[in-house]
Amino acid sequence: MFEDLFKVVKKRFNDSDDDYKPMFKCPRCQGTSPLIRYEELHRVCPVCNYHGRLSSQERISITVDKDSFCELDSGMTSGNPIDFPDYEEKQKEARDKTGISEAVVTGTATIKGSPCVVGIMDSRYMMGSMGSVVGEKISRAFEYAAENKLPVVMFTASGGARMQEGIVSLMQMAKTSGAVKLHSDQGGLYITVLTDPTTGGVTASFASLGDIIIAEPKVLIGFAGRRVIENTIRQRLPEDFQLAEFMFEKGFVDMIVERRKMRSVLSHLLKLHGYNKKEV
Repeated sequence: MFEDLFKVVKKRFNDSDDDYKPMFKCPRCQGTSPLIRYEELHRVCPVCNYHGRLSSQERISITVDKDSFCELDSGMTSGNPIDFPDYEEKQKEARDKTGISEAVVTGTATIKGSPCVVGIMDSRYMMGSMGSVVGEKISRAFEYAAENKLPVVMFTASGGARMQEGIVSLMQMAKTSGAVKLHSDQGGLYITVLTDPTTGGVTASFASLGDIIIAEPKVLIGFAGRRVIENTIRQRLPEDFQLAEFMFEKGFVDMIVERRKMRSVLSHLLKLHGYNKKEV
């Protein structure tokens, strides 16, 4: 008996690495599935449909037409307006790690042939926090769209204002909101796509100002955190508080769209509003 057991253990120990399949554990449902399946679904849990976070490059690749994206203001980087300790080093580390210069990437593109200005916030860069350059790039994107009569599609993912820039960061809320108003006054269409997480000053400014507000399933949307709100109002909040489905039920979000359908839905909305170029 022991000899048979030893043979089984020896076989497992000597199995080649080719038989090893990395697994993904969902942070929401705790279910496990092959990592390759999770990646094939563009970081969507096959068990509970939880939508994980995408980098700006990944978002561009699954949303816009191939080779159509042309970046705007790519070389902009933040200074250190309030001399916050180690801020320059933290930014350099974020740039080296992510390959992008700031927490938002903006540019022109087409979605199934329909031209638009696209902005993608990247949570890998200091949790997508909105500093002076993030606010400037977003404002310039709306100004460019207004000047060229283009719609704007903005993917948001942020922890809020960047406290390392103090009041300068908070000023970006008014700045970006003003740019959205300028674009709106020119008759431009603005579609917001809320992804996980969209919180703080971003939620309180341009993320909430879309003509059409879309959210991915089960993503976190809110301003302050649950604990802060509960301690303030002295009440227990619902378990699904600040999830996309709760926001949809209360009318804050217009529609919830799964990632695999997002490109088609955006294309359809753009065409409905007159941006109906030839499909590619």
